[in-house]
Amino acid sequence: MKLTKFILFGLTALLAASCSDNDEPNPGDQSQEKALKAAAEAYVQHTVLPTYAAMADAAIKMRDLCHTIQDKHAAGTLTTNDIKAAGDAWKQARKNWELSEAFLFGPAANHNIDPHIDSWPLDKAAMDNLLIQIRNGNPWSLENNGGYGLIGFHAVEYMLFELSQDENTSLVHSTNYTPEELEYLVAVADDLCQQCVCLEACWAGTDNLSAQKQQILEDAELDYGENYGWEMMNAGQAGSRFKTYQEAAEEIIQGCIDIADEVGNTKIGRPHIGSSQEDKNYIESPYSLNSIEDFADNIRSVRNAYLGSTSGDASVSDYVKALSPETDAEVRNAINNAIAAIEAIPEPFAKNATGTLAATAMKASGETLVEALEKANAVITRN
Repeated sequence: MKLTKFILFGLTALLAASCSDNDEPNPGDQSQEKALKAAAEAYVQHTVLPTYAAMADAAIKMRDLCHTIQDKHAAGTLTTNDIKAAGDAWKQARKNWELSEAFLFGPAANHNIDPHIDSWPLDKAAMDNLLIQIRNGNPWSLENNGGYGLIGFHAVEYMLFELSQDENTSLVHSTNYTPEELEYLVAVADDLCQQCVCLEACWAGTDNLSAQKQQILEDAELDYGENYGWEMMNAGQAGSRFKTYQEAAEEIIQGCIDIADEVGNTKIGRPHIGSSQEDKNYIESPYSLNSIEDFADNIRSVRNAYLGSTSGDASVSDYVKALSPETDAEVRNAINNAIAAIEAIPEPFAKNATGTLAATAMKASGETLVEALEKANAVITRN
């Protein structure tokens, strides 16, 4: 057993004895802070940073392959394998983005990176109008002619994937692009890549990135000069927005609650119970048929945030378990059940969103898992 866990479990009796239902919360308790410090350090170093690094790496590869598509199209040598390679890189970047959604607080929210790269559904009508402007030679830019419904993961997805005629299968996009479409594709891919690298920089610190990634940020003039990961690992120190490690743990748990609620009640729930056409079209990753994997990876992000991504690491789960084993077990079971319920829904999600399997998954994530996580948060905040 690692020393951090030995300390944590050894503190159980002390923490329980120092708090009762009538006690005021004591976020400055040193035993609590020591245990949660270890959890925060492991969370940043082994969950957040590797996830964002993998996402940025895949986004760079995707960007480069989109430029290859444009170059080969101009030369008349473009093949479906070229498009498939870019689509595969998109899927890898997408997977790591979905695995990051339990930590959409901090930089992703503060700098509007989340809506910037992951708004859906795609505004196809506005995109068609933009392509006409490009075709007519009118000046344009993503900043002036874009908007969140025209950029990000789902814009690139639309340009790399297409549905079969019966909409049951996702196909590699055909090679018959127009030059205007590819001008748009590379612009959106560049922007998406920059935002992904920016997220890594905001958590890791720009100086800790590779020279290539630093150059991407410099070229884009996109550097907020923060190191959110350092702040979380150094609660209470000058320069950190976290006064205590309890605050950091509460942030971690709240991030889990937020995405579990969104998966259940928005991503699944809105198409499931909505009566309007807008609700029915509110489908994430519809062209790649990646919806179910998106949802399941969101709950895996909860699992990684709560339990840790590396075996033996200190985690928020350890702390909750030391004080309330039944609550910790409830959260663990709810996570597993939510993933299983989501993965039971067949693709295409658009054709199965109103079924009973979707209803089960909606409840498992948006109700049962949320309630379990709220109990875990209560364990942390009462001590």
